[in-house]
Amino acid sequence: MLNLLWIIFFILAFVASLYQALFLGHPEIYNEIIQAMFAMAKTAFEISLGLTGVLSLWLGIMKIAEKSGFITLLTHVLSPLFTRLMPEIPKNHPALGAITMNMAANALGLDNAATPLGIKAMHELQRLNPEPDKASNAQILFLVINTSAVTLFPITIFTYRAQMGANNPTDVFIPILIATYVSTLAGLIAVAIKQQINLFNRTILAYMSVFTAGIVAIVTYFSSLEQVQMLHQSAIISNFILFSLVITFLCGAIYTRTNAYEAFIEGAKEGFNTAITIIPYLLAMLVAIAVFRASGVLGFLAELIKFVVLQAGLDTQFVDALPTAFMKPFSGSGARAMMVDAMQTHGVDSLPGRIAATVQGSTETTFYVLAVYFGAVGIKNIRYAALCGIIADFFGILAAIIVAYWFFT
Repeated sequence: MLNLLWIIFFILAFVASLYQALFLGHPEIYNEIIQAMFAMAKTAFEISLGLTGVLSLWLGIMKIAEKSGFITLLTHVLSPLFTRLMPEIPKNHPALGAITMNMAANALGLDNAATPLGIKAMHELQRLNPEPDKASNAQILFLVINTSAVTLFPITIFTYRAQMGANNPTDVFIPILIATYVSTLAGLIAVAIKQQINLFNRTILAYMSVFTAGIVAIVTYFSSLEQVQMLHQSAIISNFILFSLVITFLCGAIYTRTNAYEAFIEGAKEGFNTAITIIPYLLAMLVAIAVFRASGVLGFLAELIKFVVLQAGLDTQFVDALPTAFMKPFSGSGARAMMVDAMQTHGVDSLPGRIAATVQGSTETTFYVLAVYFGAVGIKNIRYAALCGIIADFFGILAAIIVAYWFFT
């Protein structure tokens, strides 16, 4: 899918530039496109290079959380919930441990740990699957929640915002938390309807009540503030929560006698490698977007959508963040590049820049997750997994736009 999208960007740009050169008397368009390609290639490298320090810092901190047993603790906390949501899994089956560990890793932003844990969970679930070529109910629910799972620590988004000069890189933390909660709830409800899961079960209801109460408390508190106070309080609370998590991880390391310093160094090394690995992917997508923009195609599509939005009597600022939303279900690297483009073009602290960041943190990449996890166990018939995943994406993105307007306008 990403290969096709990447090629389409260039082909559409070529067709648009050819039209401008032949019919609009603008042959300089080719010079503009080539200059945009070189300029964006330089920008992609500078952004990736600048990510190294911040990414190494946060992955070092996350490694302390992993080594000190924080994921294991979350596993014990979440296990009773998943036994009710997936009744076909026997009690104390290895799949439950892998599932809860995967969810905990996702919540903490530990992508490197989450993916192998998720694949292990799929293999364990596949052993219980009576039809190996067809996705089971438990596998579908696991993946839909996985693609929309609440992220407590959106490290990458904070890192990009810091690198691009945001006044307060973490001020999108609470908007992302609200948007990702809505996405998770929508995905869970969609699957529950299909699978006839009783969400009013005492245990499920207890967990959902706690999660919902937390979100409602956040919404209630911030709705009582003026916009300036809201931004100020959001920044203070976000940074307090994040620093408190760091202290919690360190206390956990002390309790478990984990060498926090060595764990941090190990994670920081992974951060350095990750930053270097990002360069070719970010370069490829940003150059394609630069060509797409310089040729006028992206501007034409944006103006078309803005016209429709204006006819509906709505504000059009969110339209500049929609490329991130459109790309998000298909490609994580593509959506990340769109987010960077929105922040670079309109400003990292602009409304479109903040909406793009909130959208980026609202869900995972649905089709990538489905392809990787189902492919890992050889499942061809994914049934309604994609539909429920898209439903979660839609509500998460819609919530991201609404919450960003609420916080930042």
